[in-house]
Amino acid sequence: MNTLTSPNKSAPRRRTGFSLVEMMASVAIIGIIAFLAIPSISRMREDSEKNLAIARAEALNVAQATLVQVKGRTQADLDWRGAASNDAKYTLLQPYLSFAETTITLYMPSGWNVTFNTAINDMRKTRLFDPDNTEVKY
Repeated sequence: MNTLTSPNKSAPRRRTGFSLVEMMASVAIIGIIAFLAIPSISRMREDSEKNLAIARAEALNVAQATLVQVKGRTQADLDWRGAASNDAKYTLLQPYLSFAETTITLYMPSGWNVTFNTAINDMRKTRLFDPDNTEVKY
């Protein structure tokens, strides 16, 4: 004969879930980790934008050299001097860039700017300026 036994009331109950203190400790630890990580993430973004701006300025320098090679010094200098603005000079360089936006403002990272030299024959580097308008040597 089967008899049903009632559960022992003196046996300890099994815990299910987490206590409020454990949950608060977990949230506090996650908050501390986030507090430490956020400044380094923003610093990494600034560094990556600087590296992108330098790479794009170097690409513009290579495009200038290619323009001189393709058109010859005399014709390249005439075309370069005829281009009055940075955007007009950028338009001359677009065919020689592997990635070229429609304007120089779109080509450079946000806030970064370049200034082209007035003459292309001396083959000086393009001047690069950060968002604070400070010249960056590269």
